[in-house]
Amino acid sequence: MSNNQLVKYVVKAADDKRAEDIITLDMKGVSYIADYFVICEGTNERQVQAIARGIKEEVEKHGGEVKRMEGFEQARWILIDIGDVVCHVFHQEDRHYYNLERLWGDAPIVEIDIEDVEDSQ
Repeated sequence: MSNNQLVKYVVKAADDKRAEDIITLDMKGVSYIADYFVICEGTNERQVQAIARGIKEEVEKHGGEVKRMEGFEQARWILIDIGDVVCHVFHQEDRHYYNLERLWGDAPIVEIDIEDVEDSQ
């Protein structure tokens, strides 16, 4: 699976769990950490966990591997490492505090069209 397809699955899974303010940053040329960052938020701990769980399940369903998931128990900032794609699922309050979009301001925002992604149901 290409990184472009993987990002679409991640964004669709987050959207399916009603994640808010989903942003994808193209990290190529900006950082060696990953090719893409997907950043989103939930309004409470339960929703943050549901978003992270949904992303993990969707990636694995399509043959991808979640290498690591950090912060799931606290559900304030869950980091999901999928290799060249790293997802940051924030609690709304913490997202505004850490403001990764500003920290990685050199990275262009990528528009992801999830309409053509097969239904995850």
